Amino acid sequence: MAPPPRRPAALLLALPLLLCVCGARAHAGGDLRRVLEVPGEPGSVVWAVQLSDLHLSAFHPERAADFRRHVGDALALVNPALVLITGDLTDAKSKDLLSSRQEEFEWIEYRRVIDDVANRSGLNKERFYDLRGNHDSYGVPKVGGMFDFYKKHSINARLGRKGAVQSITLQSGGRKHLFVGFDSTMDIGLRSPTNIFGQPTDQLLFDLDAALSQWDNQSTSSPVTKIAFGHFPISFSALTSSGRSIRDVFLKHSLSAYLCGHLHTNFGRNLKRHHTSEKNRFSSKQYFQFDICEGMPTAVSNDNCSARTESAGEFWEWEMGDWRSARSMRILAIDSGHVSYADMDFRFGSRDVIIVPTFPLDSRFMQRSSDPFDFICQATSAAHIGTVRALVFSRYKIESVTAKVYELHSGSFHLVLEQEMENTSGKGAMYTVAWNWRDFSDESPDRYWLQIEAVDMSGKVYLSEQRPFSVNGLTAKFSWTWKEFRVMGCQWNQLYFPIMWTTLAFLFSLVLVPRTSLTFYENRFMLKLLKPKMTRRSSGGFSPVDFEFFGVELSKMYIIWSGMLLYLLYLVFFPWFTGYAVTENHNKMYLHYKGWSTKYLANTSSMPYIGLPDVMVIVLPHLLFVVLPAFLIIAAIAAERALYLRHNIYQRAKKDGDHYKEACYTEYLCIFYWIRKILILLCLPIVWKHWKHCRAIMRAYEVNPFIDAPIYCFGVPALLWLAIYRSSSLGVYQI
Repeated sequence: MAPPPRRPAALLLALPLLLCVCGARAHAGGDLRRVLEVPGEPGSVVWAVQLSDLHLSAFHPERAADFRRHVGDALALVNPALVLITGDLTDAKSKDLLSSRQEEFEWIEYRRVIDDVANRSGLNKERFYDLRGNHDSYGVPKVGGMFDFYKKHSINARLGRKGAVQSITLQSGGRKHLFVGFDSTMDIGLRSPTNIFGQPTDQLLFDLDAALSQWDNQSTSSPVTKIAFGHFPISFSALTSSGRSIRDVFLKHSLSAYLCGHLHTNFGRNLKRHHTSEKNRFSSKQYFQFDICEGMPTAVSNDNCSARTESAGEFWEWEMGDWRSARSMRILAIDSGHVSYADMDFRFGSRDVIIVPTFPLDSRFMQRSSDPFDFICQATSAAHIGTVRALVFSRYKIESVTAKVYELHSGSFHLVLEQEMENTSGKGAMYTVAWNWRDFSDESPDRYWLQIEAVDMSGKVYLSEQRPFSVNGLTAKFSWTWKEFRVMGCQWNQLYFPIMWTTLAFLFSLVLVPRTSLTFYENRFMLKLLKPKMTRRSSGGFSPVDFEFFGVELSKMYIIWSGMLLYLLYLVFFPWFTGYAVTENHNKMYLHYKGWSTKYLANTSSMPYIGLPDVMVIVLPHLLFVVLPAFLIIAAIAAERALYLRHNIYQRAKKDGDHYKEACYTEYLCIFYWIRKILILLCLPIVWKHWKHCRAIMRAYEVNPFIDAPIYCFGVPALLWLAIYRSSSLGVYQI
């Protein structure tokens, strides 16, 4: 009998191969979980640079030229530990901005520019992380396919970062600073404009959660600061198929900040938002930040801090301006776990001196907690609390750096502290000065304001932006403008269907209620009940709001009424138009209010519609700015016709023909004449707006209006023309 095989020896031989395979899979997953030691002093401070929305374009070469000219020198000056580029690396738009497609020329230019910037800055490319934005996926039918130039020319792709989630940990001074980036662009990259939302999947959220948790179970006392970065703001990120959101993952880990782009500066420069879990949002407790008046180690007993507390469940969302038009660059500094930032503007040239105050924090954008216990029990050194700290980067020798504190009183600033700072770091960038922080204890979070002044060897003075601070840990309020609230305060993926169905419900009621009223009025029993009332109205004179004529005239215009009803049913049950939603070599797709559909895509069996809620940029403008005003104008034309007929019948029923009555009759005719003219003129802006929508759709998706979208393009103008024609069939008023 043959001896049994030696399985332990076989397993030992196969173990190296198994480890290689597992390592390859981990590498393919993209979450490399790298750890980068940041040398130099002070070890408690690290900083990174964020850039976003470059939009390098074949039609705007100045964007790439300015990026090459300014950013390389700025990075060499700042020497950041990381460079984060959060999406929209190329523009992928035509010169008139109406059509979109990937141009490899733009990607080759991006590759050249980013290589030049890296070489000029002296930074290793391993420090660069560039994410995909929605412009980088326009028209890409398949990730990794022939039209996906991001997979060929981006730094992430060239360095083998293939997954949707990337993480790197900066380790300095016994602290860990975890940065996690993710790509939430849609798998099938639709063309513009139905590609403005991030489309995270449940798998992406699982990977993101795992990356943010990688240090949670480590047997180390090193504190961890967590930063996430991506392209889309939370308000422009859709829910997954199971109803989860990126916000849920971030709240679970209580990030210090989420860095994003996408919105540019078109809506304002104050696109910041503090997110809090529901249990803390509705809590009766006041929100606190670390109160250094209470947080000194001598003021806290170890017994009081023996119990561990639950995470606060919060994070800040900081959207930054774009490079495309604002030429913005952000420096993010983490000083002993305290996160702050400063934005640079290169529209007017390079910056010789860059100042980033790191402590005390800006009271408008501080981390908060549901209980001050969490912050009181932090191991915060007295030396750190007792100093004002700032990073100062300069091309020339700095002669002096001064910390200035102003008191805001009666709308004006009064200088209350001015102390010279000292360079205390081997990195040559950190300046500190001791201060008596107890002098600035106040119940107002914006009474005191900090500003750093630097003077170079030529005597030129540079000032940081003034910002409020609070040593009591109180947070100052900041308010959005309407435009800022519209993009940051509204969760559009959840508002789409309520807005759409409310509008459709109103439109259906506008069509069906008059018809129902007409049915009631034609009922003999209802006429008998209303006859005494109608007689009393007739004896009382002309009533311009007589509902018997006003409410049913629209349904009497049967062709128009039927057209309106059929048009609404068409919008609900049929595709609006067909077009090329991805690249040219693919078949046409059908756009419904629920998204794009086609039988030619591989995943349509599990996902019948794609691009939800992105299609809202077509559906809602058409409903709100074309269909709704058009139907209201048609109803107004019907009402005007009813009033004219009512008045004409009433005048013919009169038997006396005195001159005064005839003059009043002529005056009423003039009123009707001008009302009709105004209503006809109001049709023109509606048709013009609809024409602009149709033109944009035709260019964006190569739509033939006569074949691919006849009802969408000509339905509303045809209804308006029929209403005007029917109203004009009354003839010219005889005045």
